Amino acid sequence: MGRYVARRLVQAIPLLLGISIISFAILKAVPGGPTAAYEGNPNFTDEDLRRLEAAFGLDQPLHLQYVNWLSRFLVGDWGYSYSGGQPVLQLIFERLPNTLYLTLVVYLTVLLISIPVGILTATKQYSWFDHAVTGATFGFLSTPTFWLGLLLIIFFGLQLRLFPLGGIATPGAEFDLGDRLKHLVLPVATLALVQIGSYTRFLRASMLETLNQDYLRTARAKGLLERTVVLRHALKNAAIPLVTVAALDLPDLFAGALVTEQIFGWPGMGRLFWDAATRSDYPVLMGILAITSALIVLANLLADVLYGYLDPRIRYS
Repeated sequence: MGRYVARRLVQAIPLLLGISIISFAILKAVPGGPTAAYEGNPNFTDEDLRRLEAAFGLDQPLHLQYVNWLSRFLVGDWGYSYSGGQPVLQLIFERLPNTLYLTLVVYLTVLLISIPVGILTATKQYSWFDHAVTGATFGFLSTPTFWLGLLLIIFFGLQLRLFPLGGIATPGAEFDLGDRLKHLVLPVATLALVQIGSYTRFLRASMLETLNQDYLRTARAKGLLERTVVLRHALKNAAIPLVTVAALDLPDLFAGALVTEQIFGWPGMGRLFWDAATRSDYPVLMGILAITSALIVLANLLADVLYGYLDPRIRYS
């Protein structure tokens, strides 16, 4: 297993390099740029714009811009934001705790709800509970995130006034756990409801296929309790598709749901990416894309390692 993990990490190096090249080229191909906001401004002459482009290094050929960025990036210098002048690493580390906070709560909420619900819908197939959960999950899967977030704000925030409309805490107030939890409810619900629907459907389908396997009939014939058969034997093998989905969703949650963070004013990585994209802030965008790409590669590796744990028949060398 150790050699397999080491080989996969080595193979990830050219993959991440290729992703960075493609990402850099795509960002540069987007119309506009960091100086677009100054064009047409009577206070800025063409000479001022050229000086600004030279300061940002935008007057160099595209391949030189990429080489300069990569050489600094590899030694820990991720550059400075074009709009604010702050170091990119500082901007990311300022938003990182908020993103980890939201991601962890959403992830735990999704798993704690979807796993037992998925098991129950499979063991009680075609019951009223199964039909109710199926209808609810398809409803959440068909609901756009922006519409669900706005609906929760209108109903629970404006009409019932149960939860704050946005932000991570009440501005100017001292740290209060209850206040933080109230600000967390609506964004977590917006992100989790759709994921719960998806995870529940995956686990239900996998459990239904696993429950009819011969080795489970043998386990029942030996006199094992049905709870033991389902939780100890069936769930372990049925969880493999769920592991794939959950591992690949983790980088997306970490990067932050752009729409959700924008709706609720959550100061996380997703909102930082959105703000940087609107300003064509290339250093910030490349920093976030590099982190997200690395997380996706590591999430795939984590899923493969978990496969070996869940299914003893899988061997890596």
